[in-house]
Amino acid sequence: MQITGRVKLADVAELAGVSIATVSKVVNGRYGIAPHTVAKVQRAIDDLGYVPNLSASGLRSKSTGILGFLVADFEPYAAELLKGAARATRGSQFELLAHAGGWSQGWERRSIARLGGTLIDGAVMATPTVQHAATTVPVVAIDPHYGPNQVPTIDADSFAGARDGTAHLIGLGHTRIGFIGGRKDLGTSRLREGGYREAMKNAGLPVDEALLLYARYEPRLAGEAARSLLSLPEPPTAMFVSNDVMALRVIEVATEMGVLVPEHLSVVGFDDVPEASMLPRGLTTVRQPLQAMGFAAMEMLLRILDGKEGSDHVRVPTELVVRGTTAPPRPH
Repeated sequence: MQITGRVKLADVAELAGVSIATVSKVVNGRYGIAPHTVAKVQRAIDDLGYVPNLSASGLRSKSTGILGFLVADFEPYAAELLKGAARATRGSQFELLAHAGGWSQGWERRSIARLGGTLIDGAVMATPTVQHAATTVPVVAIDPHYGPNQVPTIDADSFAGARDGTAHLIGLGHTRIGFIGGRKDLGTSRLREGGYREAMKNAGLPVDEALLLYARYEPRLAGEAARSLLSLPEPPTAMFVSNDVMALRVIEVATEMGVLVPEHLSVVGFDDVPEASMLPRGLTTVRQPLQAMGFAAMEMLLRILDGKEGSDHVRVPTELVVRGTTAPPRPH
């Protein structure tokens, strides 16, 4: 069921297969509705991201003077984007509201439904994982996981970045290179895997599928993947890891197992979050200009609100940053 604009009671009623009056009673917590009907309506509310219309009181003005920065969680990647977005609003007529919608499915729809048109005039949304989120206000997406679609987008060149990071390991002499990816269903993860495969192909190296594991961009799962790869009879001498927080966990697990980095294992990450440079030797990584991406996304949103023309998609280059977690493999 695809909806454009604000989700209404009628939309919830249609999805749940009940009357609008029944939905209204559930929303307002009234008695007399069977428990299974309440559950059905609640599922429809959650699926559609319905929230009561906060503007019904008529207290809001035409413009709120506030822009939103919407993320699932304020982890290091999102925090760097936010710094850039905040800088772009300085000197503008707008204040900035940062909102974490949580990791549950559909956080984007719920966040926009709660805030759009009642509390904010527009939003920058970081790494949304839905293809189509009905919006009541202008939205710019940073690095949407399904790639550019219906909204203006800022992203980095994940394919080239992963290719360059893997090529760096190959240039050091590594031939048995592990890969720890994010979510298989997401565009960024597929692009980074594609860049890894391209670098191996360009060097004439076969890809051992046993060395490719996926960790959903979650450090805990990345640690498990690293432990599995390092326990192989012939473990990899290097790993390309699809983001920095996972790469840092990989290094922790390797250290716990007595595998020294970079003496026994070279590691390359992706993002260049501040934590990447805090290791004693620093993490070799592929830098996305995160603050610049946040700044550019907010500038794009400001142009849209001002009625100015502009590009609907901007892809920024990445940069390999060589630090202390990569070195030539040790001779057998």
